[in-house]
Amino acid sequence: MAAAAAASSLVRRAAAAGAASRGLLLARAFASGVGAGGGGEKAKRVLVPVAAGTEPVEAATTADVLNRAGARVTVATAHPSGDDGLVVQAAYGVKLVADGCVADLQGESFDLIALPGGMPGSVGLRDCKALEKMVKTHAENGGLYGAICAAPAVTLAYWGMLKGLKATCYPLFMEKFTAEVIPVDSRVVVDRNAVTSQGPGTAIEFALALVEKLYGKEKMEEVAGPLYLRPQHGAEYTIEELNSVEWKCGSTPQVLVPVANGSEEIEAFNLIDVLRRAGANVIVASVEEKLQIVTRRHKFNLIADMMLDEATEMQFDLIVMPGGLQGAQKFASTKKLVDLLKKQAESNKPYGAICASPAHVLQPHGLLKGKKATAFPPMSHLLTDQSACEHRVVVDGNLITSRAPGTATEFTLAIVEKLFGRDKAVSIAKELIFM
Repeated sequence: MAAAAAASSLVRRAAAAGAASRGLLLARAFASGVGAGGGGEKAKRVLVPVAAGTEPVEAATTADVLNRAGARVTVATAHPSGDDGLVVQAAYGVKLVADGCVADLQGESFDLIALPGGMPGSVGLRDCKALEKMVKTHAENGGLYGAICAAPAVTLAYWGMLKGLKATCYPLFMEKFTAEVIPVDSRVVVDRNAVTSQGPGTAIEFALALVEKLYGKEKMEEVAGPLYLRPQHGAEYTIEELNSVEWKCGSTPQVLVPVANGSEEIEAFNLIDVLRRAGANVIVASVEEKLQIVTRRHKFNLIADMMLDEATEMQFDLIVMPGGLQGAQKFASTKKLVDLLKKQAESNKPYGAICASPAHVLQPHGLLKGKKATAFPPMSHLLTDQSACEHRVVVDGNLITSRAPGTATEFTLAIVEKLFGRDKAVSIAKELIFM
């Protein structure tokens, strides 16, 4: 544990260092045990490269799920040579801070390189010569590699790395596959050492396929359990709705998504990404002392839009919280956020939470009184009324709650449905390749 802590410190120092010293610090970090798992065993090393326009749900989900399996994930920018900044403007206005740069990792070996999609993010990855060289060398040495959404067609196929292989991608990009690729219209395709997938709505399936290839089926099932996945992928989502009321808002709903150190990234990124896709004005507000927060799995440093103090001066049609135990506990102890939530509820305006937050924020502050709700199953015993806890998404009047990372997309689509209507929600679900 001491070696891992020392190595993690070196990674943080590398992120803050200039280009000249960053590569050395990263190399020292890995040598010092940042790749060490429990019991002194070397953990699998995974590279997730990102670029401007990368799809944040795909990147975050891949990193989150592989971390759950015990892998040590490095998120690295594929900025062009000479641009050594670590801040990445991902799709839908999401700002990430990477661990380092691809150029600084030349010569490093990984057990897996997984490319998220998004446009123009996939083009940014494609045009990074350092990344192309790294992935090709990795594949030639028999390494596992994967890509999702636009990246299989725009990046891997362009590099000639899917020749003679079955592969899939985002449906609109299937025609961009070169003639040497065998296109398959499937949510996830595994052919030899290449794993490909279709979009944000298949990201968890993609990540679990990577876990299975790296660790085996037993580990994959162990990781999948606490995510609480849908019984049937691609099926239409359902909502348990009680005391149905119209959620009144303007043509552009104003939504507050608070974040904290320890917030669950799959849940937070789904809320931000999907609600912005739908047309909501989403304000991401930090409840910490600075804009940059570190998510639960410590792989994504997310930069919020503003501090909570600034957000308290605004009016919101909806306030909705991601989970993650540490993040939820911080929410619960943040008086200004709790006061906002109470004011929202007293005004009969919508509010919601997922995973740990219903049990650790809403319940202790009386915000579930007289309401049916659900929560992360191991925490559902903390709810006074547990009668609706078996449902994946529960709407009771102006309250919406959900269970876990594996229900995050359904949760957000249910919000879209309440704010914009069923047709809009179904359209977004299909765009995500969720349905």
